[in-house]
Amino acid sequence: MRLHEVPTPAYVLDEARLIRNLEILKRVQEEAGCRILLAQKAFSMFCEYPLIGSYLAGTTASGLYEARLGREEMGKETHVFAPAYKESEIDEIADICDHVIFNSFSQLAKYKARCAGRASVGLRINPECSTQEDHAIYDPCAPGSRLGVTLENFEEGLRRAPDLLDGVDGLHFHTLCEQNSDDLERTLQAVEEKFGPYLRRMKWLNMGGGHHITREDYDVERLIRCVRHMKETYGLEIYLEPGEAVALNAGYLACEVMDVVENGITVLILDASAACHMPDVLEMPYRPPLRDSGKPGEKAHTYRLSSCTCLAGDVIGDYSFDRELRPGGRLYFEDMAIYSMVKNNTFNGVGLPAIYVMDGDGECRLVKAFGYEDFKGRLS
Repeated sequence: MRLHEVPTPAYVLDEARLIRNLEILKRVQEEAGCRILLAQKAFSMFCEYPLIGSYLAGTTASGLYEARLGREEMGKETHVFAPAYKESEIDEIADICDHVIFNSFSQLAKYKARCAGRASVGLRINPECSTQEDHAIYDPCAPGSRLGVTLENFEEGLRRAPDLLDGVDGLHFHTLCEQNSDDLERTLQAVEEKFGPYLRRMKWLNMGGGHHITREDYDVERLIRCVRHMKETYGLEIYLEPGEAVALNAGYLACEVMDVVENGITVLILDASAACHMPDVLEMPYRPPLRDSGKPGEKAHTYRLSSCTCLAGDVIGDYSFDRELRPGGRLYFEDMAIYSMVKNNTFNGVGLPAIYVMDGDGECRLVKAFGYEDFKGRLS
């Protein structure tokens, strides 16, 4: 089956592009001497974990379920960070994970002893160095952020309990979102300035995610220099946790035009939905790339693309095309492997798209299809 034959709506993973990304990440690991983990919050297509695991060091999770998935399906290093852990889950998390990272001194004090001898313990820091300009929702260094311990709170915590860092093996920060290595370099300057003395007591440093390493204009050489500097200066094992970079530009959402509505602008009703199938379009927000399209007015025919849900604001964006589009026409949104399958939902009873993998020869195979029982199973 070829891409144009896949029933819609459907996510289609481009395996050749996935491998291209993995080759770049493997090179960074080898030349920088670091370990790269798949951030499952962006991409959890576990049928590809054996392939990904042949390139990367393991997975990172945001809680128990992701940790289990990474351990069961990839079976390599498994790391976890969460703003807080449930007491009923911490023992299983410590048994599953190689690294358990805490968000506060209170969580560290509560659970450190229960992780001792089972997992390497880490603490998330907040270097208070905002590099976000476009996506404030993804800025962990924004004023009032709940993520990570600031230097003021770090020093106050140690004044009250000087032994708090005993048994802590590493520090973690995550400040980036779809950014280049110059922003990492700025962040590292802040980390060294504020937390440098504590880094010398650690075995590892986790630089989190948000590194757009596989983007065409990404400065890989600068990244390698940054990693080597921290590794050599402080004698640390360095971890990176990219999510998007693993599957960047490696997926499509295939959909079909169902109807055309006129109301001062021509609107296409699609069998795909921003709210259900690509929520980041509304959350960030952003305008997803679409094959063979242009900006409004750039090509002969301009349309607003919307969906079949009842949400008035379920609008994907305005696009132009060389040809007129009618019901039955197909569209292919690009860069749809990341933050799509992991965040989709069945609002309005809209079905989940099937999942396909396209091999290097362009042949598509069905991985999983969904139906009414998947919708009903989430309800009571």
